Amino acid sequence: MTAENPYKQLYIYSIEGRVKPDFKLFGSDFIGNWEEDNFSFLFFKSSSYGNIEMLLDAQPNLILIDKYEMTYDEWQGKTSFPLNIGRFNITSPWATNSNTENKINIMIDPGVVFGSGTHPTTHDCIEALEVAFAKEQIDTVLDLGTGTGLLSIIAACLGGNKVIAVDINYLSAGTARKNIVMNGLEDRIISLQGLAQDFIELPSDLLIANIHYDIMEQLVKADGFFHKKFFILSGLLKNEADKIEFYLSKLPVKIINRWEHAGIWSTFLGKSL
Repeated sequence: MTAENPYKQLYIYSIEGRVKPDFKLFGSDFIGNWEEDNFSFLFFKSSSYGNIEMLLDAQPNLILIDKYEMTYDEWQGKTSFPLNIGRFNITSPWATNSNTENKINIMIDPGVVFGSGTHPTTHDCIEALEVAFAKEQIDTVLDLGTGTGLLSIIAACLGGNKVIAVDINYLSAGTARKNIVMNGLEDRIISLQGLAQDFIELPSDLLIANIHYDIMEQLVKADGFFHKKFFILSGLLKNEADKIEFYLSKLPVKIINRWEHAGIWSTFLGKSL
């Protein structure tokens, strides 16, 4: 029997300041806290203004900026699970079962974190992963900007034995961890919260970075970038991708393929020489 989607309606409270991690204050309807710069975005399954008032009383340095109510699909975009991408069937705990013959099944609960598999860059990254793993043996993978952990999970399913999934956002790292455990891959993937720039020096056979351009620019200029056998760079708008491609043309690397979607999004698969 298919479970019910637990995120039908979202109640979001935007707060200036960092909330202390006293999650017991919020109760069972609390989904998570998305922290960015000096702001906190608290997500709930039901209206929780009373809890927010108690929080503001307990931490008077916090300021409530705004509150929002929206459906889950309005926040995430239409999450049409199950998704069939390449050899993978990506589904969720609340999706209707589909024909998965000859498919590798992956279970994802994205919560309020982006990265359910619907974005075109995710599709291209999955195709790039399949190409990379078909070319050579890849044992170690570094996934920077992991989001829900989907690409790390796919890398492990394709043969990666040691995968490090990193995200700057604590909520993303926690969501990735839950999905890793849900797929029984906690012995091969570790999820960590931290800056991508702090992990780029780790040696690995494959680098995955589906990440903002300003961070990507720093990654490709780091010494550790050249210690990767393969790299997948994605999340780039066309003009950003053109800049990255120009920079890569000066380096001892080979671009195996560049995917473009609707003239907007670009993804690179490359190899160090």
